Amino acid sequence: MSTQIPHHRAAYLYALAAVAFWSTSATAFKLSLRHLDVLGLLFFASLSSTAVLLVSVLLSRKLAVLRTFTAKDYLFSAVMGFLNPFLYYVILFKAYSLLLAQEAQPINFVWPLTLVLLSIPLLGQRIKLGSIVAILVSFSGVVVIGTRGDVLGFRFSNPTGVLLALSTTIVWSLFWILNTKDKQDETVRLLVNFAFASGFMLVALLYWNRLEVPSRPGLAGAIYVGFFEMGITFLLWLKALKTAPTTAHVVNLIYLVPFLSLLCIAAVLKEPIRPSTLVGLVLIIAGIILQKLWGAAPDTETQPSV
Repeated sequence: MSTQIPHHRAAYLYALAAVAFWSTSATAFKLSLRHLDVLGLLFFASLSSTAVLLVSVLLSRKLAVLRTFTAKDYLFSAVMGFLNPFLYYVILFKAYSLLLAQEAQPINFVWPLTLVLLSIPLLGQRIKLGSIVAILVSFSGVVVIGTRGDVLGFRFSNPTGVLLALSTTIVWSLFWILNTKDKQDETVRLLVNFAFASGFMLVALLYWNRLEVPSRPGLAGAIYVGFFEMGITFLLWLKALKTAPTTAHVVNLIYLVPFLSLLCIAAVLKEPIRPSTLVGLVLIIAGIILQKLWGAAPDTETQPSV
């Protein structure tokens, strides 16, 4: 009798593992930023993720794919690597340094709605009334979280942090839109992107004279982020999507991430979860679900950002 796990069950296992790891990301960011600055954390996390992706490419015997890369392909990877992970995580980590983890994580999660907005000028898509309603619902959640419930007073706890967290959704959406035009192997492309990004970060660290050996807790945090926010977890999610009979079997699991993140934040960081955070998060998720039901947009969940 075969002991092979059915494809749909294996897909759920891969997806749940990815969701579990991504649910720890917000906590890992905050803990790591206690020991490293933004650029230092990103540099060592990116190196760790590059190593993971290189091992994956070697084990899957895809290194020869690099021979098919043209100068245009490498230029494309340089642009993509600048957008993500370099620019995206620089802004995201700075937002986390200014906001509570329970604030930065849900705000970052509105990117599917930002993608809808950017798809209008960049992809020529027409926006529906349902999409407008969905966007308003989700962004009302951002206001609730950003003002910590003081909606009528409209006083944000940290306007710069909220703006930075929202900015990450623009960068990620641009990255996703450009990524839809790419026909290269996803893992190999990501490896090259991260290699370029690591180079950008090294130049930035040398320019600002911040390249130094991190403390053990800082290095451990950076490696964890590199492995379980960027590297291994991406591979698990990609495996889930490829194993599932259809992406619909696993993509809805991504909505567990912000709620599980709050549990991790409360348990590890000891942040008391504010009622405004829960209300805002529910509004954000409700808007995304409404967009799926009423609007029309690309398959956003195939490239999650958490």
